[in-house]
Amino acid sequence: MKHPEFPLTDELIYLNHAAVAPWPKRTSAAVIRFAEQNTRYGSHFYPDWLNKEAELRTQLQTLLNAPSADDIALVKNTSEALSFVAYGLAWRPGDNIVSSNEEFPSNRLPWESLSDQGVEFRQADLYSAGTPEEALFALVDGNTRLLTISSIQFASGLRMDLEKIGKFCKQRNILFCIDAIQSLGAVEFDIQAYYADFVMADGHKWMFGPEGLGVFYTTPEARDKLKLTQYGWHMMKDTHNYENEPWQTHPTARRFECGSPNMLGIHAFSASLSLLLETGMAAVEAQVLEKSDYLKEAIDKNRQLVLLSAKQSQLKSGIVTFKHLTVCNEKLYGYLQANGVVCALRGGGIRFSPHFYNTLEEVDRALELAACCSQ
Repeated sequence: MKHPEFPLTDELIYLNHAAVAPWPKRTSAAVIRFAEQNTRYGSHFYPDWLNKEAELRTQLQTLLNAPSADDIALVKNTSEALSFVAYGLAWRPGDNIVSSNEEFPSNRLPWESLSDQGVEFRQADLYSAGTPEEALFALVDGNTRLLTISSIQFASGLRMDLEKIGKFCKQRNILFCIDAIQSLGAVEFDIQAYYADFVMADGHKWMFGPEGLGVFYTTPEARDKLKLTQYGWHMMKDTHNYENEPWQTHPTARRFECGSPNMLGIHAFSASLSLLLETGMAAVEAQVLEKSDYLKEAIDKNRQLVLLSAKQSQLKSGIVTFKHLTVCNEKLYGYLQANGVVCALRGGGIRFSPHFYNTLEEVDRALELAACCSQ
């Protein structure tokens, strides 16, 4: 039975939440209401819009377990936030940054671009040691300034032990940066338990939000280490005093929001998060992991399919990658898409990423289609 918030067309089985997710029904309704209000009244209700902006910050604070909404900045995307860190820190020649060789380009390109400042970007093979975390730690030395990692790897679904990494970094005075785009909205997340200095994520994947709006978390101490790279009216301390001379930088994370907020996106994102928070992230995670476990077991038992994601792991995610025994990935992907299974071509295979509202019947049907594809 379909979830009432996701009236997707019957022709589709949507298993691509690690890429771009569909909106819940309430999100579509929120956008329509906002558009109609703007059409009829213009900015007359702008004070209400500012209240919605404040509500979104509080929702994100809850989702991340951040100490304060003041630690939350609303940014365009993950890449923007990562660039704020990469070009905000004062680097010294000889500094190095430790990461992995499985990162999405967003968490690689900004760091590699620092090479002209004499900064080395080290990429660990996460399978070169007893645990993925130990593989990262093996590359750390006295010149390591920052460790940056995706909470869950986009292609394999490997989920990192963020608490273990955070404690390691804290003990060595190394800044810890987390690309959380494959975690937020799918699994529970606790910034304080991870001792994270910087966390960022887009809203359009597991959080069901629109593209073009994301979250950037900083601790007050880490925030003060970042030189600003963008300036505008919105990042002033006295935001609405437009004749403010001289002016001061906003003391909170709002200093990273240089210009007018994306009010349309804010209304949409807030509506989407309300569904996750009402459902409860513990319940969401349990249902996401139920589907991914089910997928792994079914793929492992199917003679036509080969599981690429780890079958057993201490920490689990909602991403499952596999391939066909005899059919090439490109042909299988095209076949699945043509038959209404929305998925992705990633990690040397096909990536399924079901969310909490997907049914096991949908998963079964998608796997049947994958297995019956022929050369």
